[in-house]
Amino acid sequence: MFLPSVHAETDKEVLLQFIKENPLGLLITGQNSAQVDFLQCTHVPCVLDLPEEYGGTEPRIRAHIAKQNPQVKAMIEAVDEKPPNVLELDNDVLVLFNGKHDHYVTPKYYTETKPSTGKVVPTWNYSAVQVYGKLSLYYDSKSPEAGAFLAQQVHDLSQHTETTIMGYTGGEKPQPWTVSEAPESYTDLLKRNIVGIEVKITKIEGKFKMSQEMRPGDREGVAQGFAKMGTETGTAISELVKERAELSDLKKNAAKASQ
Repeated sequence: MFLPSVHAETDKEVLLQFIKENPLGLLITGQNSAQVDFLQCTHVPCVLDLPEEYGGTEPRIRAHIAKQNPQVKAMIEAVDEKPPNVLELDNDVLVLFNGKHDHYVTPKYYTETKPSTGKVVPTWNYSAVQVYGKLSLYYDSKSPEAGAFLAQQVHDLSQHTETTIMGYTGGEKPQPWTVSEAPESYTDLLKRNIVGIEVKITKIEGKFKMSQEMRPGDREGVAQGFAKMGTETGTAISELVKERAELSDLKKNAAKASQ
């Protein structure tokens, strides 16, 4: 990820919260394989665990994907012998998370620079976080390790998405759907056809590219332009542009004060 300092977010807590709010990750691996392409990727809804929540030393993400996925075949092929119940890849993997809202930015929004010089071009505003880490593959659902991992993973993922994504928290709102509502024989069959993914995070970085590098008048023009769209995305990006502009100015002022 290209990380100009003006766009980079370095607060680890902010980056981890971003993952919780945007749990659909893109799992990217590179494995030599005689069967499938070297680079493989899969969209996977993820659960984020903090170290204090599971007794680890670093945050981790958990997910599951289909056993017949070519990406899984490449992982299995990466080991010479019959895979153990928990397979650990030697190479790091990359998981990318994108923000809910992104949009093209027209030069017409740059109300300070465009009228004076015309030296403006289109761009795209977006936010993203990526993590590198060591992947463990829980392959055999019949084994105690994989069976327990998959049962916990499926439960935690459904609880997280039902409550945070759908807002089903009970009380005046609907109760969240739970795995126990489906027949056990059905869920057991499904678990035999998936593998568990655990990635212990070794590096995390992210960016909010929200016009904060522009001149004040241009940033205000962008914020107003998106607000006038009257859409959910327009409103969200307008607020992010204002928020990131304020943070950028605070950093600049702090840097000047320390000189």
